[in-house]
Amino acid sequence: MIRRYTHPEMGAIWSEQRRYETWLEVELAAADAMAEAGIVPAAAARELRARAAFDIDRIEAIEQTTQHDVIAFTTAVAEHAGPPARWLHFGLTSSDVVDTAQALQMREACELVVKDVAGLMDAVRLRAEEHRRTPMIGRTHGVHAEPMTLGLKLALWYSELGRDLDRVMRARDTVAVGKISGAVGTFAHLDPSIESSVCARLGLQPAAVSSQVIQRDRHAELMTTLAIVAASLEKFALEIRGLQKTEIGEIEEPFGKGQKGSSAMPHKRNPVGCEQIVGLARLVRANAGAALENVALWHERDISHSSVERVILPDSFIALDHMLRRFTRIVAGMVVYPERMKENLERSRGVVFSGTVLLELARRGVSREQAYEWVQRNAMRAFHEHRDFKSLLLADADLMQVLPREEIEKAFDLDDQLRNVDVIFDRVFGAVPAG
Repeated sequence: MIRRYTHPEMGAIWSEQRRYETWLEVELAAADAMAEAGIVPAAAARELRARAAFDIDRIEAIEQTTQHDVIAFTTAVAEHAGPPARWLHFGLTSSDVVDTAQALQMREACELVVKDVAGLMDAVRLRAEEHRRTPMIGRTHGVHAEPMTLGLKLALWYSELGRDLDRVMRARDTVAVGKISGAVGTFAHLDPSIESSVCARLGLQPAAVSSQVIQRDRHAELMTTLAIVAASLEKFALEIRGLQKTEIGEIEEPFGKGQKGSSAMPHKRNPVGCEQIVGLARLVRANAGAALENVALWHERDISHSSVERVILPDSFIALDHMLRRFTRIVAGMVVYPERMKENLERSRGVVFSGTVLLELARRGVSREQAYEWVQRNAMRAFHEHRDFKSLLLADADLMQVLPREEIEKAFDLDDQLRNVDVIFDRVFGAVPAG
């Protein structure tokens, strides 16, 4: 199912073709490094690089007999390379090739995710600037709290995405390591200098120490990072879904011409894109759990992690790549209804300004407990009697003995409530305008 959403670039990274290409990159880099060290004849290394090739169908045919993918691969390559193939895979164990090659794939996939996140950040920033001053009600526990702006909500998303971007880049560096240390990590057949040379040629760091495999805490860090990015997208998509409810109606994900929302109800405009993102986040999160299970292997290595990674790595990267690209389109085309936001903000008849009145009473010497009681009793009357909160305050003798009318009026000034929006924007985006 996940491959249905595969973007060509991300799909190519996790294709069988790319998998074997990276294996061949590692094998040839090892032959070159050993030729430079005088272990492999230089002519043989040159000939290997010129003639080494593979055919996926042939590899699969050989594997039917060998039941070992790396042996099937080296056998298929040897058929193309001829006599110099005796130097192919010289001194290596399968995991030297597979783990080092997988690091190349993970690094490439991380680079695409970095590009995806950066693109989403650009889209979020543009919409945040557009709605910097678009007032709406903020909600806590799902209940009206105090006024804010849509731009502030989007600035919050942008800031979180920035942290996600940092996490992905750190995880990319964590997994960008190789190993050519042999069957139990002792360099019994090749000197550590060969590992250093191979990794340098591939742009990887050599693992300081390894067993037969690169340790899977690295992969778990990557997978949990992908899960955190997916969780951020889930959070943002869930917010759009909530604000698209008929009863709220403040934001709507784009609904294209000719799009259908329901086979039975022609009126439906459902947030299906956001719902898909929420669903796929569950998958990426579950895959992170499997990656954590992979950390504990028997002794210097078993194979329990291998089959798991063949599923969770491509599926998680492909799913997250799709989620990021789809949510970027949702943000760019998101429909905003400022008038409905204003209507909803006013729906609670002004009680959302109660905190400002409370503080002003405290400033004027009223105990917090007494001030709270005065303000709350009027707020409750506004709720139950469907009355205007400010009018009730102005008619309350206790309050009017302490607060002048103009101070009560000022407490309901929306511009005063939102006076620090620009300060927050400067902290999130800096002084450089979006564009």
